[in-house]
Amino acid sequence: MTRLRFHSFALAALLAGSMGLAACGSGGEPTGDEATGGDLKIAAIFSGPTNDADYNAIGLAALNAAKENGAEVSFSEKVAVPDIEARLNEAVGDGNTVIWTHGSQFADATVKVAKDNPDVNFIAEYDGEYKDLPANVWTIDRQFHLGFYGMGVFAANLSKTGTVGYVGGLSLPFSFAEVHAMEQAFEESGSSVTLKPVWTGDFNDAAKAQQFTTQLLDSGADVIVGSLNQGATGTFQAFEGKPAGAGWVTAKYTDKSAAAGEHYAGSLEYDFTKPLADVLDKIQAGTTTGRYPLGFETGVTINVSDNVPPEVKTAVDEAMAKVKDGTITVKLDTSKVG
Repeated sequence: MTRLRFHSFALAALLAGSMGLAACGSGGEPTGDEATGGDLKIAAIFSGPTNDADYNAIGLAALNAAKENGAEVSFSEKVAVPDIEARLNEAVGDGNTVIWTHGSQFADATVKVAKDNPDVNFIAEYDGEYKDLPANVWTIDRQFHLGFYGMGVFAANLSKTGTVGYVGGLSLPFSFAEVHAMEQAFEESGSSVTLKPVWTGDFNDAAKAQQFTTQLLDSGADVIVGSLNQGATGTFQAFEGKPAGAGWVTAKYTDKSAAAGEHYAGSLEYDFTKPLADVLDKIQAGTTTGRYPLGFETGVTINVSDNVPPEVKTAVDEAMAKVKDGTITVKLDTSKVG
């Protein structure tokens, strides 16, 4: 089997270029080193629109990078959980050699279909280690708790009132882990900051996010850590009319500074380009199953705004470095909050 060599791309450029990727077909002919990889036919399945400038957009950017390196690619978007099994079987029927589902809500269906199709390679996303993984499935472990340990350090150093708010969408195990990781960061840094977590019930409902954020601000929180998709705009809107320095808000997945205003402190960003490329390389080399953990060296970055005091950025960088080198072990605690 021909080995496909992957190269690094800037995520911003990929997000811009990915909008031109057709939903079926692989575009122009690759040249040079990129002419390899013709044996890879990849189908990706996304839960939302790929132009969301959020989780699905970064998935498409990674797929676009694989296309640039010679793979034939296609994708489905806005796929609901009840429809995922049918879409997976369609992708198998279309002759794809690799099928990637972008979102942990698809993991169980991906494994199920993989068991029925042992000659096809599958890539699923999961939060933790998937038990009894089939021989033809890779998982990308998103490890959201690692990033939120860093966000805990970020928020604790920003807060002046001693109260930090967390605004999530659905109260799922990974979001519980995010809250516990922030609490661990508070405790280990010696901070007396109190964390107030809330869930709106929808990752994309901006109106509810604004309502819940306003309530947190009224209760004394001056830093809001967001764990939302398109609902993040609601957390920004809650700060409208407030003077500079009256509080801070953060976002998840992508840089959302253009929509956030002067209260934007930064974002916990994810890039699936290298993880997907690494897993595809493993598959081509003959390793068809395994777990690929995301972390501060593999796709996770805390992007701190220039408006934030430099000592806060230093504290965040130091915490990230300690997680990277193993000095700090962030616990995966998915126990229910509240």
